[in-house]
Amino acid sequence: MFCCLKLLHLLFLIPPSSLQGVALWRRGNRVSSINACQQTEAADGGLTVRCSGLRLAQIPAGLPNHTTHLFLNKNRLTSLPAFCFSDLFLLDELDLSHNQLSFLEPGCFSGLVSSLRYLDLSSNLLTTLDPVVLGGLQVQANLSQNPWHCDCSMQMSVPQLDMDTSSLEKVICQTSDLPNLGAVGLPLVVLMQDWDLCQSVRRTTDFLTLITMFLWFGMLIAYLIHYIRHNEVFARRHLEYLKFLESRDPFRPR
Repeated sequence: MFCCLKLLHLLFLIPPSSLQGVALWRRGNRVSSINACQQTEAADGGLTVRCSGLRLAQIPAGLPNHTTHLFLNKNRLTSLPAFCFSDLFLLDELDLSHNQLSFLEPGCFSGLVSSLRYLDLSSNLLTTLDPVVLGGLQVQANLSQNPWHCDCSMQMSVPQLDMDTSSLEKVICQTSDLPNLGAVGLPLVVLMQDWDLCQSVRRTTDFLTLITMFLWFGMLIAYLIHYIRHNEVFARRHLEYLKFLESRDPFRPR
């Protein structure tokens, strides 16, 4: 009896948000609805949904389609499946910061091109900017605190992105194919101004070009040598012919 009373006392002391967190943890981080998320409706009818810090391992189902601000930060998301936000055609702000995102499936931001204005992907595990995933999003994005790998593919991806230019300034190279050139620790946009990140790919092309030029140069030298030798033979024969004519000159004094 005493144990039951003690348990009831503890339940009254635990805030509802903590009980929701415990319930989420017991369901193995799988959320079938947004009941655990805070929802606040604005005067204009827009809905703000806060699912921050709930240990979510996947996007919660049942997000209202009039959601304008969605906070999924400080969870355990590792990837975003295709069309996971496709019903949120009014979404203006999406916060996915402080997760463990390492893979964004093509189409994960489908349906957000016309509405989304702010995207926070900071403090995740992203290494590359994929234009297939981010292409078409005209957003101001926070891309800081990710282990970006700056290489040729990153350089080729940047011109295909429509996001705000200032967003790319926060893409800091953590690793690079050119580590000895001081690329690590530099913003990608600064690095691209000074270096061609595709030079490791083009080095093979330059080598073949060099070989081709060397072969052409060798052929030119061989032709010049042949030409000079041929002229030497011709000049020698011409000189011998002149000497022969001189020896048969009847007016030559003896």
